[in-house]
Amino acid sequence: MKVVIQRVSKASVTVVHGETIASIKRGLLVLLGIVNEDTQEDINWLVKKVSNLRIFNDENGVMNKSLIDINGGVIVVSQFTLQASTKKGNRPSYIRAAKPDVAIPLYEKFITTLEKETSIKIQTGQFGADMKVELLNDGPVTIIIDSKNKD
Repeated sequence: MKVVIQRVSKASVTVVHGETIASIKRGLLVLLGIVNEDTQEDINWLVKKVSNLRIFNDENGVMNKSLIDINGGVIVVSQFTLQASTKKGNRPSYIRAAKPDVAIPLYEKFITTLEKETSIKIQTGQFGADMKVELLNDGPVTIIIDSKNKD
């Protein structure tokens, strides 16, 4: 399981016909990529990281506060392209990305686990939809975390 975390001043997700389905101010936009081998253990580990990562500025302008500390907003968007392989040729392969029958339950468990950990109502994209994600990256701060690489 892989996440790309972006610290944002604001973010939103729209779907077909311009309907906004998620919108936050200060907080995190979390792009989530799932593979078949992912388990609840991957979810638990990533949720702890996302919730407690100290990437928000304190009163001295030092990145010393977590999402929980600032009670920020969160949007989680499923993004199978995070699991792309670009080893051969110029066309990415998505063979490692989990199919919906595996990915949807794990995506939903990630969201509910993150809500329990943070006590924050998590907003989401729409699984499998063509979405337009708009964000104002604050910093910019963008962090990639892979549960299969816990170094």
